[in-house]
Amino acid sequence: MTETDQKPITGGEFIIRDTEPSEVFIPENWTEEHQMIAQMCDDFINTEIIPNIERIDQMEDGLMPSIMEKAGALGLLSMSVPEELGGMGVDFKTSLLATEHLGAGYSFSVAFGAHTGIGTLPLLYYGNEDQKKKYIPKLASGEWKAAYCLTEPGAGSDANSGKTKAVLSEDGKNYSVNGQKMWITNGGFANLFTVFAKIDDDEKLTAFLIEADSEGISLNPEEKKMGIKGSSTRQVFFNNVKVPVENMLSDRENGFKIALNILNIGRIKLAAGVMGASKQAITGSVNYANEREQFGRVISKYGAIRYKLAEQAIQTFAVESATYRAGQNIDDAIAGYIADGMDKGTATLKGIELFAPECAILKVAGSEGLDYTIDEAVQIFGGMGYSAESHVERGYRDARINRIFEGTNEINRLLTVDMVLRRAMKGELDLMGPAMKVANELMSIPDFGEKPTGTLANEVALLQGFKKTILMIAGSAVQKLMQSLSKEQEILMNIADISIWTYLAESTLLRVQQMIEMKGEENCSAQIAIVKTYFFDAADKINKAGKDALNSFTEGDELKMMMMGLKRFTKTEAFNPKEARQLIASKMIEANEYCF
Repeated sequence: MTETDQKPITGGEFIIRDTEPSEVFIPENWTEEHQMIAQMCDDFINTEIIPNIERIDQMEDGLMPSIMEKAGALGLLSMSVPEELGGMGVDFKTSLLATEHLGAGYSFSVAFGAHTGIGTLPLLYYGNEDQKKKYIPKLASGEWKAAYCLTEPGAGSDANSGKTKAVLSEDGKNYSVNGQKMWITNGGFANLFTVFAKIDDDEKLTAFLIEADSEGISLNPEEKKMGIKGSSTRQVFFNNVKVPVENMLSDRENGFKIALNILNIGRIKLAAGVMGASKQAITGSVNYANEREQFGRVISKYGAIRYKLAEQAIQTFAVESATYRAGQNIDDAIAGYIADGMDKGTATLKGIELFAPECAILKVAGSEGLDYTIDEAVQIFGGMGYSAESHVERGYRDARINRIFEGTNEINRLLTVDMVLRRAMKGELDLMGPAMKVANELMSIPDFGEKPTGTLANEVALLQGFKKTILMIAGSAVQKLMQSLSKEQEILMNIADISIWTYLAESTLLRVQQMIEMKGEENCSAQIAIVKTYFFDAADKINKAGKDALNSFTEGDELKMMMMGLKRFTKTEAFNPKEARQLIASKMIEANEYCF
């Protein structure tokens, strides 16, 4: 083992480094304590949310805040809060588990996510001791609810262009805040706002903690939305709002950094939450397919329906594998920073920031995976899926926001590539060395040396090809386009998509390899089918995205050479996807639920 192999993996390094199955956490290794937390969350959804879902969507006055208080009493709002501040102090992947199981709560999951994530965490990780002691116990218990005020009418994806201003009073005791914020989740009942504003003519934002009953704060009526109708979404206006200087959060002009780091957390938490919604949609699909009869048979017996059920499961299983892999990587990084003497709050932020590329990948993959799953759920339900009487109709409308939340999927794709390339430029990640090796390989006689063996040997080999594809295209694009690459969004999106499919493919492969070691091949037949089908499809998608990218910036002999390499890197062996999907679907049909 080399010195490099012994170091913990860092964000984006999956492109250039092999990972052993034993290095990743898989959901099959949840402990009994973890399962109790998951069950508590499931019970809460089934007793407090599902029976009241119509009342929640009608925004019955006081209902959502009262549900939040019940969640607080159970400790669901304080998972990430240290015990000394009234919380449970669980590790990061456990907080992801709770988020997943509460993700089946429709609008409640949005209120929960906003309160526990972007509402509480800026204060938890950037607040001073006095601020934390004053507010965190109230937020942890649910006595107070939190909201996050970043977006403005003219500042969405470009958050730092916000116009909200803060001016220090002559006596130096207060800031006067003026401005407008929009799309504020929990805005209608929040007690505490984290507000981003620019002091005087500063270039960067500063964050402030502003109590909602402060004089000068007013709210627009609730927004009328496509989905998540039970989630309070309001515009918030600040008119000469006095904010004590001690309520500045962190340092002056540190607000933009706070926003970026909290969004990293929000992205991976969103991936966990949509996973819960996706599993719920699959189970609903299986239940309905097992009950609905057409032409004298239940529709779960038909191949067209089985294809849909299997593909729902494949996409969800892949997102789950990658999410908990990244969650454990983050936990390991946090532990490493703490061992080096860093306090837990700072270590947590650093650990999550380290895996910011993976957080962006998971946000895209999770939200788009749910969109596929819930869309097919509506299709399986047929006319009933279009009826407001069915839960899948609500799920369909609620799902759409996730591709916009926490930075649009387009922004997250661009960020994925940008963050990895920036780390390479800083010397934190050696991309050019491996990229040059791939370039040299293209110009030499292919080495068809010793091939991997075993059930998933083809997938192990394909994974190397997927990674070489990223290195070939990204390396060539950097060399050829240089500074103009940042403007070539179509090419960057191609590279991002290839990276997303590669990360999910590897995560799924590692999970099932570990499962085979634990349980034996004969007990993992459906999971093996999931891996093989995912890789078989990913190879074609990567090939297409690769061709689109290469044809966009290369030509002549260079293009021909790289096209040959691309074909070699994504070449698949004969495989029967129908048989594999039949096996996957049959397992769920027999169990009458998502069972992976």
